Amino acid sequence: MTASARVAIDPFGSDIPAESARLRALGGVVAVELPGGIPAWAPTGYATLKSLILDPRVSKDPRQHWSLWPELAENPDWVWILSWVGVVNMLSSYGPDHTRLRKLVAPSFTARRTEAMRPRVEAITAQLLDEFGESAASAAEAGGPVDLRAGYAYPLPLRLICELFGVPDELVDATGVLIAAIMDTSDPSPEHGAFVQQQIFSVLPALIAYKTEHPGDDMTTELIRVRDEDGDRLSDEELVYTLLLVIGAGFETTVNLIGNAVVALLTHPEQLEAVRAGKIGWDAVIEEVLRVHPSIATLPLRFAVTDITVDGVTIPAGEAIITTYAAAGHDPAHYGPDADEFDAARGADDHLAFGIGVHRCIGAPLARMEALTALPALFDRYPGLRLTVAPEELRQVPSFIAYGWQEVPVSLGG
Repeated sequence: MTASARVAIDPFGSDIPAESARLRALGGVVAVELPGGIPAWAPTGYATLKSLILDPRVSKDPRQHWSLWPELAENPDWVWILSWVGVVNMLSSYGPDHTRLRKLVAPSFTARRTEAMRPRVEAITAQLLDEFGESAASAAEAGGPVDLRAGYAYPLPLRLICELFGVPDELVDATGVLIAAIMDTSDPSPEHGAFVQQQIFSVLPALIAYKTEHPGDDMTTELIRVRDEDGDRLSDEELVYTLLLVIGAGFETTVNLIGNAVVALLTHPEQLEAVRAGKIGWDAVIEEVLRVHPSIATLPLRFAVTDITVDGVTIPAGEAIITTYAAAGHDPAHYGPDADEFDAARGADDHLAFGIGVHRCIGAPLARMEALTALPALFDRYPGLRLTVAPEELRQVPSFIAYGWQEVPVSLGG
């Protein structure tokens, strides 16, 4: 396929597995078009994506390596991509710049700090389960279901990440609104893009100002210290965008991980029974959810530093590449003919959902720990939990980037 025959990516992410299969049928690397008409290349298989992620000729820095970077400011329909590539943090850096930024941020995500959060995760989980039970009882009296996403999968990571970063109560809701707006790719309009930029530069500076005035034992205070200390430091711009990255990645991805796991188990009752009987571990459930339903389906953007030929297709230097985690997880060449099926006993822990190599997600241990706490606690407390709609009635969040459900209507059963 030539670049002139680009395939438009569904901005709503309506059926990500079907779209992945359609692209795979066209080849190992396919010319695609993102919302607003942004051209890119999509690897469609596991081996191809892995090779590109690990290829030192693939950059994440648009300022150095995206040929269309100078045109970004001139195209109002491309403003939405600014929150992904118009940032200065680990997500959009390359080589020594990435190494420097990751080194400055890594001390905030040590195993010790993650483990120290466990009691809070357990306490928040218990409180939310109580509140969720009350909400479900009220909903049942009114003759309706209760939304597990809104009542459990969403507030747990939000509360935890806000505690972790010392977000004051008055900024918690705004933080959730900001991340949801960034993940929504269904509206590439200049107005939506401008709203996102306005939120970034109001919510995050407000957090920085608050923590500068009220320092504490939290990650924002620690990152402010990194900005202010002598020697290598975060600039003001890097601080804002680093907070955007680590708060967003630590929140939205875990919301979807929990929600996707609940739906997967409720729609595969025999596997849920095997988990309850101890035949399948919760670790295995989480890894399979990450493979078949990764919280991030597709991540923009990476860039070819030089011409790169892969699977018989040459990606010209300066052109963009999307990181297709969902397509990789559904690749039958790697996972077999039933790659689209959820099978917690599969043991496929080589998925790429958290990335691989130098850009591997720094918060992956925290996300796993949250899910490993939230899921067993939920199913132990409410063994009669069930969906109140058919699986095909669930609606994907309006995004080709995020992979999750807008609502998960359930009842607690008898």
